Amino acid sequence: MNIQLIQGQFSGKEAIDLLTELIHVKVKFHERLISREDNEEDIKMREKRIKILQKDLFEARRYIEQKGGTININATVDI
Repeated sequence: MNIQLIQGQFSGKEAIDLLTELIHVKVKFHERLISREDNEEDIKMREKRIKILQKDLFEARRYIEQKGGTININATVDI
């Protein structure tokens, strides 16, 4: 099963806003699980994932700002 979350062209600002919101939701998901988990290994894995997401967002923002113009974004969830 596939869920098409995003498909289209966006201005640079719209693309940054959209990606920022998506990544913030994922970060909050991991943060909620960290507060519930007792297992130190799981907590460290989630903290590492949060850092990777934040780094990816920083790099995406920089890329979009340098590219300028419209940005094509496609995002599908495969279940």
